[in-house]
Parts: sequence; structure tokens; C-alpha cells
Amino acid sequence: MCGIAGYVTIEPNEYPDGVLDRMTAVLAHRGPEGSGYHRDTHAQLGHRRLGIVDLAGGSQPMYNEDRSLVAVYNGEIFNHAQLRAPLERAGHRYQSRCDTELILHACEEYGPGALDRFRGMFSFALWDQERRTLFCARDRLGIKPFYFYWDGRLLAFASEIKALFEHPAVSPAPDASALAEYLAFGYLGGERTMFAGVRQLMPGHWLRLELNGGTPRPEIRQYWDAPKAPSAGAEAGDEDWTRQCRERLEETVRMRLMSDVPLGMFLSGGVDSSVIAALMKRMVTGPVTTFSVGYRETAFSELDYSRQVAEHLGTEHEEVVVGPEEFFNALPRLVWHEDEPVTWPSSVSLYFVSRLAARKVKVVLTGEGSDELFGGYARYLHYLRSIGWMRWYGLVPAALRERMTRWIAAAGLLPAGLRRKLQHTVLGRPAGLASLYLDNFYCAFSGADLENLLASRPVSGPVYETFEGHYEAAAGDPLARLLYADQKTYLVELLRKQDRMSMACSIESRVPFLDHTFVEFAARVPSRLKIRGGVTKYILKRAVRDLLPESIIHRRKMGFPTPLRAWLNGPAGSGVFDFIRSPEGLLAGCLDMEAVGALIDRHRRRREDATDRIWRLLNLQVWGDMYLTGRREVLWEGFPATSAAARAAPPR
Repeated sequence: MCGIAGYVTIEPNEYPDGVLDRMTAVLAHRGPEGSGYHRDTHAQLGHRRLGIVDLAGGSQPMYNEDRSLVAVYNGEIFNHAQLRAPLERAGHRYQSRCDTELILHACEEYGPGALDRFRGMFSFALWDQERRTLFCARDRLGIKPFYFYWDGRLLAFASEIKALFEHPAVSPAPDASALAEYLAFGYLGGERTMFAGVRQLMPGHWLRLELNGGTPRPEIRQYWDAPKAPSAGAEAGDEDWTRQCRERLEETVRMRLMSDVPLGMFLSGGVDSSVIAALMKRMVTGPVTTFSVGYRETAFSELDYSRQVAEHLGTEHEEVVVGPEEFFNALPRLVWHEDEPVTWPSSVSLYFVSRLAARKVKVVLTGEGSDELFGGYARYLHYLRSIGWMRWYGLVPAALRERMTRWIAAAGLLPAGLRRKLQHTVLGRPAGLASLYLDNFYCAFSGADLENLLASRPVSGPVYETFEGHYEAAAGDPLARLLYADQKTYLVELLRKQDRMSMACSIESRVPFLDHTFVEFAARVPSRLKIRGGVTKYILKRAVRDLLPESIIHRRKMGFPTPLRAWLNGPAGSGVFDFIRSPEGLLAGCLDMEAVGALIDRHRRRREDATDRIWRLLNLQVWGDMYLTGRREVLWEGFPATSAAARAAPPR
């Protein structure tokens, strides 16, 4: 696990010395153990190292035998030892036992086809000095990041966007067309970022830039995609599917124990992290350390559950409790680490548990990804029920359905809780994917709210287009299509959170559920084994029932909630609201501040719960100060309204 950065120029020696040093220095948290550089007339490649495998021989940049190829790489290729023998038989000579060297020899031998052989998480840049060709790639699911900038003369790349801004040709500027999609979803679903001109290389894609001949232009191609529908043909029986699920899961966990340094486990107490911890405990000889995070507000804390699992498995368990002062003081620096607004409040908590783990281990395993493979979120079940009800309710004339929707929205006689529940059903909203799924469960700002907020700036850009495009591109039943679309959008954002918050603390996180062969297997599993009888992730729970107590396997999913609403209604809220309203911030220049103020007032008067929308606005404002307005230092230690005691021990 490391940080990479560099650039290639059409003209030789176009930029002064020191640029690469600054680009890699800003990534020091990703690799605090050392740095390395390659420089020639057209290319400069830099690396920051966090040593996990082959601590003595794994320094980068790394070269092939005749030094014609040079690579910088971030990640782990877990089957690198198995791929070594065929390459040695083909005449390649290894100088280390590091997986970085595999990239050099495999790409030299197989070209882009080498990517089909790798199992793991990775992003890398490979420079061919003789052919003057840059080849870059990102792993299939997007576990490791890769950003780039291209202006026709310069291609700059980095593990994090902030490193690109250390190059004199790249300046931070907001992409105004991305604003509506951010306010709706909290993140962007495609290759765009919040910065104009900066793109991410999408999961399962490679990029190649050839400087010799013609007009150079990056070529980008997709080399892998998750299956878009369950495979047709004869199906295995339920027991056979379940047996395969267990066997394949054991294999992917075992592969991710590859390390020359101590490993740990993030444990929430839910079935996903608990089953990984249980398998891990069976597979390692020494003690297993588990780490959890929670809150003083017990209704939002999963610490009791994680303690139960840790006691059942016999792990060495550690935990951290986060309060509002620590939470809000950490946020500005974490927005800086994430490069873009923090999408989920749980990211902040993930940072604190990462910081806890970093005191003891350098690698952690996590349970990320299972919900998007096996239908673990309640929203899937709710949407499937809704479209089932619409088969009957759709027979009612549209005019009557519209009258019912308006009546529910305005019915003062209905209890508030009942009215809120009805507004999430087909009775309270129009039919269709956008309304019943996206507006219902994803979007903080949607419809009229979004139009009001952007009154002086018409809504532009794809708000729902990216998700709906993936949904339409998939085949199979509605659940299969939802899972595919979430894997292409929502999951990529979750993995960004996982990478940034762990790397902010200089530890590597591994996600066993997202081994690409396991993802391909999960896509073939029939939907009847993913959600059955109201039970989500049915096949996974059935496959691991001997590892964990029933009370853990079938407990209600909490989804890592944060007591943000209560905190905003407490002492910390005033400072947050004042900050959002600041005339010096980014929001004042791009949103209707009267609409922003009205939203805050309605929330503070308890007329509506706008917690999710306020979180979006808060993060957009913080992001502006971290990167655009020049006010970074004002917030670096936290919000002015938070306590001095919390600022006395600021996050790393």
C-alpha cells in the first residue's frame, strides 16, 4: 500500500526540478517509510512506500532487467507468487520477491493481457523508456485510486487529487456541472471529479499514452466488467450454491492474509465483518486483533455487538468512542484527505478506528462489499416490494393516484411518523426507478429542493443519468440490475472512503468480498438466494451459520449510523450552521443562500429533518475552504465553535 504520482510531457524537460518531489511529498501519509523517484527527459515517476511485503527488496520505482521499463505501483496482487514461475520459465529474471516486480515482467510478457491474470487491488504506472509509452491501470472494482489530468501536452497522475495540484500546470477549479449531482447523491458516479479537468481512471480500465508518432492522446479501454446478469442455463441447487459461497469466501480471505507485517480486522458486529473475523481467526496461528468504533449515544453505537463477536471468537479487542467535538474538529482535515466532500458521516468514524488500529497493525481486513453483492440493504427489499405493489396499484387511474400522493403529503390528521412512512411507498410518490429508489433512498436534494437551491444556476449535468444508465445496461431481474448499478457507482464511492480514511493513518485495508472471482460468482447466484422471505444476504448467512451465533447473523442491520442529527441540535450545531451561512465561503458564490438559510431555519425549528441535506452543504463548504477559497488554515484545527480540548489532540 503506497502512494504514486508523476507526469509525462510531450516536450522534453518542460518543467523544473522539484515538481515531482512536491507531488510525492503531499502523499507522505500513504507511504511514510520512504520515497523514490525516476526522472528522464519525458517522464517523472514518484513513489511513497508503506512496506507490507518484501520489506528489504520492495523499494520503488522498480525496473526490469535492462531498465527499459520502470514502474510505480500502489496495492497488492495476492497471486503474484503463483504467476512468477511461468514468467521465469519465459526468461524473466526476478531481483526480489515483491509483487511490484510482477507488474514489470507480466506487462512485458503479456501486454495489457497481464491484467486478466492479476488477483488483487492495484493502480500503477509503467513507463517504457525506449518506446516512450506510459501504461496505467486500475483494479477491477476500484479499490485503489488513480487520478489524472491531460491538457494535450502534459499527462499528470496520482493516487490522490491533491498531488496533481503540486504541479505548476494544474490548478484547483470547481466543475460547476458536477454541482447538481453532488447535492443529490453526495458523490459523482462517473469519471468526473469535483475539480475541472481532473478525472479518475474508472475501475477495470487501463490508460495508454504513446509519445512517438502522430498527435499523442490518451487511449482508455475497459478490460473487465462485473457480469450484468446471472448466467443462463441449468442452475445448481441451493445447497451447492451455498457450499460454493463458503469455499470461495474462505479462499479469498486466505489470500488476503499475505503480509510480512501484523494484520488486524475492523469489526462492526454485523455479519459481514464478523464472518471475515471468524475465518481469519481460524486461519492464523497467532492472536487476531479486532478494532471497533462507536458513540456515547448508545442508540447509534454498535460497540455492544462487536464486543459480543470479539468475545465469541476470542480476539484481542480494542475500541474507540467518538463524540461531537472530535467528530467536527476532524472533518476539515478529512475532507482534505478525501480531496472531495466527505459523502458519509461514517467516514469520520472510520478515520478514528483506523487511527486506533494504526497503533498496532499496518494491515486490516474489512467487510466492505457484501451488501452490493448479495442484496444486503433494506432499500433493495423495499424497492422490490414497491414494484410488486405497483402491479396492482398501477391499475388505479393516474389522476386518483396523484390525488392520493398530494393528500398524504398535506394530511395534517395523519401522525407524522405514519405520513413519513407512507411517503416512502407507492401511495406517497410516483412510480419508477428515479422516484421509488433514487429519490427515496439516495438523494438528499431532489426535485424542487434542488431547483430552489440552484435557482440562479440551472441544473445541468447528469443527476440520475449515470446510475440509470448502468441499471439499463444490466440484464436480468430488478435486483440483479440494482446490484450491478450500485457496484458501478455507490460501491466505488464506499471504496474511496475506505482507502482515504485508512491511508490517512498509514494503514492498508483489504476487502475479501471484492476479489473479482468472488464478485463474478456472486453475480451468478440467483436472486432467490440473495433475498428470500424478507431475509437479505440469505445465501451468505446460510453459508456461515456454523461460524457465528444466530443473534449476530440475523440481527437488524444498523449500517454504521452516526448521531449527526442530535449533534446538530446540540451545542456544536450553532457553529456548523453559522459556517454554512458564511458569505466568504464557496456556497455563497454558487447557491441561493436564501434557500440555504430557509432550510436551516426549518431544521432548527424541527419543522423538518434536513440532516442529510445540511451534511451535504457542510461538506461542500469545507471542501471549498480546503481547496478553493484560501481559508484552509482557518479550519485546519476544526470549527471555531468546537471545544479547545478536542483541538488539543488534532487528527494526523
